[in-house]
Amino acid sequence: MRGRLVVGVWLALAAAVACFAGEAKLQEGDFVAVIGDSITEQKQYSVFIEDYLLMCQPAAKLRVMQFGWGGETAGGFKGRMANDCLPLKPTVATTCYGMNDGGYRPFDENSQGKSYRENTKAIVQEFKKAGLRLIVVGSPGAVDTDFFRRDPKNPEAAPKAAAMYNATLAKLRDIAEEVAKAEGVAFANVHNAMFDTMAKAKAKYGKDYNVCGGDGFHPGPNGQLLMAYAFLKALGCDGDIGTITVDLAAGKAEATDGHKVLACKDGAVELESTRYPFCFFGDPKDPNATSGIIEFCSFNDDLNRLKLVVKGVKGDKAKVAWGKASKEFAAADLAKGINLAAEFIDNPFCDAFKKVDQAVRAQQQFETPMIKDLINKLGSFQKMVPEEAEAFDRIRAAVAKKDKALFDAAAAAVAPVKHTIKIE
Repeated sequence: MRGRLVVGVWLALAAAVACFAGEAKLQEGDFVAVIGDSITEQKQYSVFIEDYLLMCQPAAKLRVMQFGWGGETAGGFKGRMANDCLPLKPTVATTCYGMNDGGYRPFDENSQGKSYRENTKAIVQEFKKAGLRLIVVGSPGAVDTDFFRRDPKNPEAAPKAAAMYNATLAKLRDIAEEVAKAEGVAFANVHNAMFDTMAKAKAKYGKDYNVCGGDGFHPGPNGQLLMAYAFLKALGCDGDIGTITVDLAAGKAEATDGHKVLACKDGAVELESTRYPFCFFGDPKDPNATSGIIEFCSFNDDLNRLKLVVKGVKGDKAKVAWGKASKEFAAADLAKGINLAAEFIDNPFCDAFKKVDQAVRAQQQFETPMIKDLINKLGSFQKMVPEEAEAFDRIRAAVAKKDKALFDAAAAAVAPVKHTIKIE
């Protein structure tokens, strides 16, 4: 019963994060701008998005850049987008505002609501004028029910404050959805992705397991993975990492694009893969890990399916060994196909995944000072000395070239992984 309830909630969420823009999804060569406030500037869900787009490869030659700015509202980005973002010519953009727009107080349509609606609409329209092909309006996230305005001397303070502000964030979520629908662009329901999962995770791991961060609103990796889920779904990612089919009776194996069969003998299949499953790490009980939260969301089902199909199993079950781990599966389940990415959290891709992730983090760490300390300020200085416009343009081009080099290094780190699946 509990499993069916979790599946039901996540099926509803999957529908909620769907695009209003029909079949809009990423295309080969897209340049994705990930935009938002300090939660984006944490460079965590933006890293997960880039990790996914580089390694899981929903389309070829994708590029990502993050534009997070601590303390920002939708109006703040509207004021700087012409200088800080549009000249870099993204083709796709995701926005995540509302946490600061709500003012950390009860919702009022005439103050928070009107401003957030008008500024969100203006951002979308400016992106349209600039020719962006795919725009995702993300709702604000949630605040933690046990950590937001936590007071050890008053245990009831956090739940009451969180209930108040999550109600405000839900109103802003509805506004973001209304704007997206009216403008015909995609919507990512970040709020529900976090809020609905939080109670389930806390039921298992306890109230001290925060999903929205130790301060109540800056999520750790667990909550940021939920944010990435909402955005990746809204970007149209279908989650098909690949299928490996093994026919034991014939002694043959085949694989879909991104995976190459090198050998198949006596139930052992050697492969080389250039397309990775998304990998999870850490102690499941730790909010700074990603391995625990996946039990309560459908990330693997919706976005991370590396399927193994085994035909010709003699008997009613078989053991599958992949990397250092092994598990037994019913022959009927193997014939239908199992999801290797979900069944084997510790798998042969983990080390390679970490290397790419480190390169992505190096790139995105450069982007924060690049935008905030240089490109943003150049816009102000250029107004003061317009006769030096060419000099300012050269500086912008130089830092953009450096950022592209760091991105290229991250993309190049996606090296082929050789691995073996053994079926007994």
